[in-house]
Amino acid sequence: MKSIVLTSALLSLFISFNGCAQKELDHIAFYNVENLFDTLDTPNKSDEEFLPGGKNQWNTPKYQEKLNHISKVYEELGKPVVMGFCEIENRAVVEDIVHTSGLDGKYAVIHQESLDNRGIDNAMIYDSTRLLMEKSGILRFDMPDGSGPSRDILWARFNTGSSVFYVMVNHWPSRSGGQVETEPKRMIAAQAAEKFIDSLMTADKNTRIVFMGDLNDTPENIAPKMISSKLQPMIIETSGEFHGSHNYRGEWDILDHIMVSKGALKGSGAKVKKKSGKIHSPQFLLTEYKGNTVPFRTYGGGQYLGGYSDHLPVSIDIKL
Repeated sequence: MKSIVLTSALLSLFISFNGCAQKELDHIAFYNVENLFDTLDTPNKSDEEFLPGGKNQWNTPKYQEKLNHISKVYEELGKPVVMGFCEIENRAVVEDIVHTSGLDGKYAVIHQESLDNRGIDNAMIYDSTRLLMEKSGILRFDMPDGSGPSRDILWARFNTGSSVFYVMVNHWPSRSGGQVETEPKRMIAAQAAEKFIDSLMTADKNTRIVFMGDLNDTPENIAPKMISSKLQPMIIETSGEFHGSHNYRGEWDILDHIMVSKGALKGSGAKVKKKSGKIHSPQFLLTEYKGNTVPFRTYGGGQYLGGYSDHLPVSIDIKL
């Protein structure tokens, strides 16, 4: 009888310990939310399509549905301790994500207005009860064709109490006009990111860096390779069911990346779990189009579909 009791006690202890170990594993994620605009006409923003009287007939019910969808994705990703976003109009829409997700008073927003012609920015939310955001900033760069600044690279430095790490959120220039023709623009963005990474690693070769974003290029392209020559890619073909995060004309590709420094993969303090990169594809984020499985997007061909985004979210595991 004593043997049975002892065995049960040890089993309970093992389950309890294993549960604690699981809770210690957090997540950092990135999501291109596909045109999260509010319903207000903002001066100096190209938001005409996303107004009640605009082409997309964007209104409050559609906006709230979009917020609910992003909140559902946040839950699906395991409530990331840091989550980066791109294609958001302003700080207010990110604050609405926090509110809709029931995170008021717990998660804080990091955002700075960019000078992007379309009026869309990058942003982050983070668990301010567990992380101290020591400082943040942007990397701004002009395009080589004289079209002015693109979307800024947003960065922040977080303190866990025992270590610090940096997070960079990117949304590089699109391929509109052709991949080869627009590649120089993404190389300009890569150079700006590379310079910042070099400055951090020169100061401390073991600096913890998490670089993430929609690079509008695949891992094999020149601009992403400029970063992967310095950081470890975490999102690869085997990271997801469809071997990509975006589908174009029936072909899946990795456009959404997470890369980390070697210092983030070793030592004590905040540590990224190796090979933990994941492209998330729950059924609710997918639909069928012309016989192909594709991301379930908000609009398609000018028609409101009521979906989530044309990109799938990506994440990594980290032990703080």
